[in-house]
Amino acid sequence: MATDVSQKEALPSIVEEIVATYAECSRTTHLRSKPLRPLPSREAVAGILDDLLDVLYPGIWRRQNLHMGNVEYHVGDVIDSLHDKLLTQFARALHHENCRHPEEARPEAEVDQLAQQFAIALLRRLPALRQILEQDVEAAYAGDPAARSYHEIIFCYPGLEAVTIYRLAHEIFLLGVPLMPRMMTEYAHAKTGIDIHPGAQIGPGFFIDHGTGVVIGETCEIGRNVKLYQGVTLGALSFPRDTTGNLIRGKKRHPTLEDEVVVYANATILGGETVIGRNAVIGSNVWLTHSVPAETVVTLEKPNLRFRGPRKEEILPQA
Repeated sequence: MATDVSQKEALPSIVEEIVATYAECSRTTHLRSKPLRPLPSREAVAGILDDLLDVLYPGIWRRQNLHMGNVEYHVGDVIDSLHDKLLTQFARALHHENCRHPEEARPEAEVDQLAQQFAIALLRRLPALRQILEQDVEAAYAGDPAARSYHEIIFCYPGLEAVTIYRLAHEIFLLGVPLMPRMMTEYAHAKTGIDIHPGAQIGPGFFIDHGTGVVIGETCEIGRNVKLYQGVTLGALSFPRDTTGNLIRGKKRHPTLEDEVVVYANATILGGETVIGRNAVIGSNVWLTHSVPAETVVTLEKPNLRFRGPRKEEILPQA
């Protein structure tokens, strides 16, 4: 395709206008008078997740043809590489936070040391995470008659992928590493349509069936063996503000689901004081802003259905 070179003469002025906005719109830039340490890399974080999933689901997620004779060598190689990758990205995130709060800034050497401590701490958590994920996979198999095998669930179910990434991100969130937990769960959100904040507390045996459109807020507390269907929202009822109009952060804003709760498709449960009791069942399309006792079934009244034909119209209650 031929290029009109004369039209390209406008490019320098376009660049100048774009760069001029960098000083004016400072919230959307990462620029200062001197070079800054780079932020965590999206590509690197995605690669770290692939490595972690390979370790958590050996012989299934990425590398195949593994057996007990070679798996230790393979895992050792991945873990050694993961240590270095985690150290780099954790350090970037922690140094960025240091720059944001100069009055509380730690010495650079201390930040680097902390990044390595966090990397080792996360890797030490992997055996315990595998025990929890074993229960998540079992819950998916027990809860879905369409599942033919555990391997099918790991290969194919977006709910398990989102929950696995959430569990990794939650560990990093608890360590206090900024940015990266949200980067991880938003990566899962983009892939699966399931949005789980890394700060949520979720017990083992958790199963999200189908999954698309599920939202789980930061201060949710979810017990053991809970099952959600697609489109479920566990959200905030309102956002309290201080006297200056700024959002008050850190308060419990999202509901609590006790053990063995089932929530069906497109139900919405809101509020930090809302507690869904053990073994409760919340039906499809229900909107809840108050607590539900244990062993309770909550459903909408069945609507009437309207049938229109060429000669008559009939309204029937839904069976």
